[in-house]
Amino acid sequence: MRTAYHEQLQGTRLDVVRLGALAAEALQFAVSSLEKRDTNLAARVVAGDDVIDDLRRKIESTCIQLLWKQQPVAGELLQVAAMLGIVVDLERIGDYAVDIAKNSIKMADVPLRPARVEIGRIASIATEMLHDVMRAYTEGDASLASAVIARDDEVDKLYHRGIEALQQEMQTDPGVVLAGTMMLFVLAELERVGDRAQNIAWHTKEMLGAA
Repeated sequence: MRTAYHEQLQGTRLDVVRLGALAAEALQFAVSSLEKRDTNLAARVVAGDDVIDDLRRKIESTCIQLLWKQQPVAGELLQVAAMLGIVVDLERIGDYAVDIAKNSIKMADVPLRPARVEIGRIASIATEMLHDVMRAYTEGDASLASAVIARDDEVDKLYHRGIEALQQEMQTDPGVVLAGTMMLFVLAELERVGDRAQNIAWHTKEMLGAA
């Protein structure tokens, strides 16, 4: 019975990793659709959110089974607790990707966009944080998780700088107000991705018993 339990635990960990890959892909596609004005790609992100939601529910259901099937030992309990926390953050990242994709569709035909906001750079860092934190989780690397936590400050600084740049540009050129307003929402979603990656890093460190 313990062998079957460990196999189910490992299978669920793999599902968490798969969920992380789906969330990262959705985020990358959403930002790409925004930059390339690709409404078809944006629509794929929106449609794919059901897969992310379904996988989260599957993982949560299995975690509950793992808790009541047998009395988990301390290390197993930490793993299940981490999975339950991480899937919430990953599902929310998927939601942020959907929101960015929807804004991408709205902006596809808007001719003027703000030039000074660094959407691509912020998105790149947030995506790297997500990839790194999932690697930290997969490999049990507390040091890498700590590095992700520290890097959130970089996203926050770029976010605040981007807000200021957008506000200045919209005040100077009323023609970019429509796109600039939607870009404000995109910036906010990317900043939240950094926060969620940081959350996953903390869950990973707790699972590993790292300070």
